[in-house]
Amino acid sequence: MSHAPRAGLVGIAAGLTLAACGGGDGDAIDRDTEPFSGIGEGEVIEVTGTEPFWGMTIDQAEGAAAYSTPENIDGQRFAVERFAGNNGLGFTGTLDSGDGVTVTITPGECSDGMSDRTYPFTAIAEVGERDLAGCAFTDTQGFTGPAAP
Repeated sequence: MSHAPRAGLVGIAAGLTLAACGGGDGDAIDRDTEPFSGIGEGEVIEVTGTEPFWGMTIDQAEGAAAYSTPENIDGQRFAVERFAGNNGLGFTGTLDSGDGVTVTITPGECSDGMSDRTYPFTAIAEVGERDLAGCAFTDTQGFTGPAAP
């Protein structure tokens, strides 16, 4: 069984911990320590990736996601846990195959490179041994550009 989701979550937590460390000289440092709130807990997140083509729908209200590829258009549903860091969201889960899944969504203009769409979030995912990149939008924070590229 892969421990990739745990490793991804540990990496996110370590980064947040390091970001909270002070400079040691006693100067006050103004840092935003609030968890990321740019995507509400009830929003459905759509992630799209190219080369290789893949997609993921994350339904936060259900605590579930569906990972799809050209070989499995309907996708495989699996449970996810949400983690809000300082500059984005992390989701972890495990597919039926035992492959761990870690997805990180961060704010930032993103292009899928295949259409004239611009997305409000970037996404990186680790599915088993595969590292994937893509763009994301939500049911309330859509993309700009053509509806059907």
